[in-house]
Amino acid sequence: MTGNGSGRASRKGRHDGGPVLRLPPRLSVGASLGLRVLLVLALFGLAVAGHWFERDGLKDNLDNHVSFLDVIYFTAVTVTTVGYGDIVPVSNAARMFDTFVVTPIRLFVWLIFLGTAYSFFLQRGWDQVKTRMTQRTLNGHVVVCGYGTSGAAAVDELKAQGVDCGAIVVIDRDPARIEIANASGVFGIVGDATHDDVLETACIGRAARVIIAPSRDDAAALIVLSARRLSPSARISVGVRAEENADLLHQAGADAIINPVLLGGQLLARAATNGHAVDYITDLAAAHGRVALCERAVLPHEVGQPLSALKTGLGVRIIRAGQPIGWFEPAAAVLEAGDVVVEILPTGA
Repeated sequence: MTGNGSGRASRKGRHDGGPVLRLPPRLSVGASLGLRVLLVLALFGLAVAGHWFERDGLKDNLDNHVSFLDVIYFTAVTVTTVGYGDIVPVSNAARMFDTFVVTPIRLFVWLIFLGTAYSFFLQRGWDQVKTRMTQRTLNGHVVVCGYGTSGAAAVDELKAQGVDCGAIVVIDRDPARIEIANASGVFGIVGDATHDDVLETACIGRAARVIIAPSRDDAAALIVLSARRLSPSARISVGVRAEENADLLHQAGADAIINPVLLGGQLLARAATNGHAVDYITDLAAAHGRVALCERAVLPHEVGQPLSALKTGLGVRIIRAGQPIGWFEPAAAVLEAGDVVVEILPTGA
């Protein structure tokens, strides 16, 4: 689900540090840091307990008495350094404990410190650099808002059509869905697509296509409004659940509006008596079918010819000045400059 419909499309998102084009960590920063601190304390406690039970094997060169505070001090300097020599292990048991328990603890604690420094400083800086580098390469890409059932199917179809995974950016509020999207090879952003900063992180201003598949129509309307304002030239496709909202989404700037519930019901009804026809419709819609329904601008040498004379495929419709013209209409007898032809092509599948 990409939007809750409770905010205005133009407001900025409320995200700590802003949305980022990367896979979010499983743990928050505070939880991850707290877990590491607890692990260090547990290892330190283990070393303190071992030294306390083996305190008779330790020698204090200052007063010849090893107290509990001496044990804590000796453990601290032994875990963090090799010691100062004021308290030393003299028995074999104490020396073996330092060799096989405290030394590995010392190395492990340093690895935790180094890993923490890398995770919270170096890695974050590197992630920001990679994000900026990735954003610079995004141009003419596809932004998919919502990675539910419809959004995931749209991404699969895009990849089946040959769209490179690096040219697909998915936005969803659910980190688990973004994790799945990243696992499929596409970029992901955890955030609310009704917010401008989230869409801008996806470089929507340079996107060629925007696919909007939220779980609610009000969220879809907000996303369409923001997407159209930030990307005037992108082709926006949106899924709608209530038929009465289709006109609203069209007015908001959507180029194509699909009602999956209505379309599914129509196909089910037709399949009851025309199963082969429905199979052909599925062929036309899916990239893996034997035929594909495509659209393109009319070529200069095709101007003046009838739609039926196309050499590239079977022409079925002309879009002229935004109006559809069927192959059976008189106007289809002459192709004009600026026309868009819709044709059926074999895929070789």
